[in-house]
Amino acid sequence: MAKTESFDITTGCDLQEVDNAVNQALKEITGRYDFKGIAVEMEYDRKAGTIAIHTADDFKLNAAWDVLLGRLVARKIPVKNIKRGAIEPAGGDTVRQTITLVQAIDSDTAKRISQFIRDQKLKKVQSQIQGDAVRVSGPSREDLQAAMQALREHDWGIELTFGNYR
Repeated sequence: MAKTESFDITTGCDLQEVDNAVNQALKEITGRYDFKGIAVEMEYDRKAGTIAIHTADDFKLNAAWDVLLGRLVARKIPVKNIKRGAIEPAGGDTVRQTITLVQAIDSDTAKRISQFIRDQKLKKVQSQIQGDAVRVSGPSREDLQAAMQALREHDWGIELTFGNYR
């Protein structure tokens, strides 16, 4: 039987780095002059993979978002995996926004990736959806590298990570 090479396609954020970025952003916001006397809350829910920002108005919320985004980028969190929710009014003339962290490839994106690999017509390269990951296998490493390159050139709306290359 011929040797088969494979790699896995996944996505996600390092949750500890997100926690560090939220703490750094809060520390920076509390020291800024334009936020003196204004309550700003950032709550990070590790299990749900969300960050909630609660502050006085839209302007302050966007300023807090800019600080948080800068800290996330500095900590090498993929920006494509961060989805901002709608700005919602909260009690007492305040606003709230929930930011969701994409931790897994959803089934629709996995199906699109699998179909994209089939459309590339690479020799004997196959893809298989395995929960929140896609496994790509084939007899030739060159074909797998060509599949990786084609996947990198296409915009999937999330940051793809290639691992378990064997």
